Amino acid sequence: MIPTPEDRTAWHEYLAEGNARQARKRVAADVLLMNMSGNFLLVNPTYKPGWDLPGGMVEANEPPEQAAIRELKEELGLTVTLRGFLVVDWVAPHEAWDDQLSFIFNGGVLDDDVVSGLRPHDDEVSEIAFFTPAEARSRLLPRMLLRFEAAIEALALGVPQYLRNGSVAPWNGRQPHVRRPGAGGH
Repeated sequence: MIPTPEDRTAWHEYLAEGNARQARKRVAADVLLMNMSGNFLLVNPTYKPGWDLPGGMVEANEPPEQAAIRELKEELGLTVTLRGFLVVDWVAPHEAWDDQLSFIFNGGVLDDDVVSGLRPHDDEVSEIAFFTPAEARSRLLPRMLLRFEAAIEALALGVPQYLRNGSVAPWNGRQPHVRRPGAGGH
């Protein structure tokens, strides 16, 4: 028999049992940051190939935006005020990984004084640099490249993008200017 909310202990146990059977998602939270020249900040992680946007994995019961802020503080010693989110991408299971939700938040434009003081602050990042969009595209791996392109578009349009495994959701009614890895242009 299903308990009622009046029996708080039994109700809590019933809800906890249901919660334990539900799916758990991995969640990543990255930040799009620019300098005054319009170049984008990328980090070179020590634990995986390729350059990446600054950010990282969300901890248990941590809101994604707080994870993004925490990761920037840990990796770069940088405190930012986020200006909203640009992209959320459901990433299908791949290799040894389960599915994931990947957020990109808008970190805005950093002034020159802040940029001149940026350095890696932990052993997860070997170097950081600002790149033009074209330079960034050549350094990002395919999964991140699709989100990066969508984030640039979301920033330009003022409309967040929902992606499903790097592709724009069909209900958006239009296809954004998202260049597929290996495609010409840009």
